[in-house]
Amino acid sequence: MAVKTAINYRLPQVEQLLQHPFLQPYVLALSRPVVTEIIRSQLTLIRQSERFKVQGAEGIDVLAAVVKVCEVQQSKRQMRVLNATGIAVHTNLGRSPIVTEIWDSVREVNTGYSNLELELATGKRGGRNGLLPTLVNAWLGAEDCVIVNNNAASIYLILHALAAGKEVIVSRGEQIQIGGGFRIPDILALSGCKLVEVGTTNITTSDDYINAITDNTAMVLMVHQSNFSIQGFTESPDIQDVAKRLPEHVQLVVDQGSGLSSEQYASSETSLSRYLQMGADLVCFSGDKILGGPQAGIIAGRQGLTKILAKNPMMRTFRPGRIVLSLLEELLIRKLNQTPSGEGIAQHTLLRCQHTRALAERLVAKWAPYAEMVPMEMQVGGGSIPSETYDCYGLALLLPGKAQQHLDALRAMPTPIIAYLHADRLMLNLATLLDDDLHHFESQIEHYLQRFQK
Repeated sequence: MAVKTAINYRLPQVEQLLQHPFLQPYVLALSRPVVTEIIRSQLTLIRQSERFKVQGAEGIDVLAAVVKVCEVQQSKRQMRVLNATGIAVHTNLGRSPIVTEIWDSVREVNTGYSNLELELATGKRGGRNGLLPTLVNAWLGAEDCVIVNNNAASIYLILHALAAGKEVIVSRGEQIQIGGGFRIPDILALSGCKLVEVGTTNITTSDDYINAITDNTAMVLMVHQSNFSIQGFTESPDIQDVAKRLPEHVQLVVDQGSGLSSEQYASSETSLSRYLQMGADLVCFSGDKILGGPQAGIIAGRQGLTKILAKNPMMRTFRPGRIVLSLLEELLIRKLNQTPSGEGIAQHTLLRCQHTRALAERLVAKWAPYAEMVPMEMQVGGGSIPSETYDCYGLALLLPGKAQQHLDALRAMPTPIIAYLHADRLMLNLATLLDDDLHHFESQIEHYLQRFQK
């Protein structure tokens, strides 16, 4: 008669698993309390499973289950990725990378104490913006500036401080929605303004704005169309004409969005300084798009208006910290001095487009027969210059199996490579790979291709 074997219900102890060498990298990456909670939750799930109740711990790899969850959690951490999408200012990838020299140059001011709100000459409390108003004046010719934490905050602050309870005129073709559900009509409502729509989706004239003005009108707001463009039978107003015809009680505000100033690669885009020259009272734009700085919203223009914005109670909610302010300061100094490190990522990427053919040819020769050179296009992205594209080259990886599986595998690499699919082919745009990325890019792709070599 066979002896019935007792079922083993003993699982490893939490502390025993915590000490396992396989989990030490995750303790460092996630923290000991987080890994402890993952272990406990996995042990609970195992105990509650029907398999465990019937068969006990036999054949259950607790460590593998814990490692799998730790990997998922670790992938949520902020980490460097390699951009092979062809979109230079990629919202999902942190928008514009900050130049290493600029980051290093503000290290001391951010790792020690600083004069963020102290006037060194008097020892009294001072303003937070430091040299930035002077730099913005030299850059754009604006009287003054206000810095907030992003350009959405710029729009809200302007509306709330200058037009709450009054009418704001917006073209129907500019009532846009940008990422995350930011809709211009909704923001006007939240800020206490009354939206007055003028024109049509494709045509708005100067007369449309002027004829809509009443005694209760506070502002004409012109909004950058961000991620789309209207082509064909269209007409836009002469901004200079609108500015000249506005009564004194109505402000002209332009959400320029991209931050294009002296860059020469976007003929369709109006520069910040040009808007001010045409009579805009304020322009607002992002610091982390074409400018190439940290995430910030910059409002530049008439000092009388910027002072009102700075005193608004909401300003304390939107103001950035010293990291953002010091990075913008250093960036603008380098931009004004016309040093290469003061140019934004889009400018660098445009120059890199010219060298992608040679790079693609070298990699195809190296990775044959798994790579094919393909003509591609680079976009600025990030809600900037939607109608402009620039010729470049990239690679199509020709690998066994489904392209989606390989796309997923690239994202799971130690330094994730972000590529894309086109016509069910795995595509790698070389224009948006930074110079410092090339070594990691090549070594990881080569290691991946080795599994397909016979």
